Amino acid sequence: MKVRGLIGVVHLRPMPSDPAHRGGGFERVLDAARRDAAALAEGGAAAMIVENFGSAPFPKGTPEQPTPAHQIAMLARAVDACLAFERPVGVNVLRNDAMAAIGIAAATGASFVRVNVHCGAYVTDQGVIEGRAFETLRYRAVLDARDVAILADVRVKHASPLAPVSIEAEVGDVLHRGMADAVVVTGAATGAPVDAEVLAAVRAAAVEAPVVIGSGLCPERAALAELADAAIVGTWLKHDGEVGRPVDPERVRRLVEALRFRGDP
Repeated sequence: MKVRGLIGVVHLRPMPSDPAHRGGGFERVLDAARRDAAALAEGGAAAMIVENFGSAPFPKGTPEQPTPAHQIAMLARAVDACLAFERPVGVNVLRNDAMAAIGIAAATGASFVRVNVHCGAYVTDQGVIEGRAFETLRYRAVLDARDVAILADVRVKHASPLAPVSIEAEVGDVLHRGMADAVVVTGAATGAPVDAEVLAAVRAAAVEAPVVIGSGLCPERAALAELADAAIVGTWLKHDGEVGRPVDPERVRRLVEALRFRGDP
């Protein structure tokens, strides 16, 4: 995985047809994404990842409950807009539409995707979600998009494993049987900190494979980054740390200056 350092999140606002949409159409969503991307670039984020965060409640992203076509199109437009800031861009199609994410990345030239459930099965607020690594890796190959890295979660937030499994076994399945390029570990919910013991266990199980912190990193918890290669941060980078507000470039700068990742001088 080529991406290292702070990966700032571009949370897309609610779109037309979303319960929280309050007007302005797709252009308002795109304008807000551009502003957040500009703030992340100004603050020095190493990369960005685009999410359809405002479109809750999310579909599973399966053939039976697919991501709406207009959301996929809007995500692609937002990824393309973020690429103008000349740094790696990724995409996460919530809740778990890895196929759409791979398609967007292949079509736009994005560098990576995040997949919340790549292997195994989790009980989530969308119901039971099963990993689809079988389809995802083959689709990536068909699109000649093997350079698109797959960042796969373990112990993903807002979810619990359907059956008991050790964190070490889950990391092994994701990286070896699921052939993910990196493993992501989060706290229990959006913005919640990663448990230090869980992070240490993931780091040990991953050996030399990249580990990404997926939630809750802030200057006060900067020491956690020493066990990781990158961190995806959304909530803390917003004005006053409120997830619904725009990105604050000064908070981005503060976090970039505070973090030292594994292998940094």
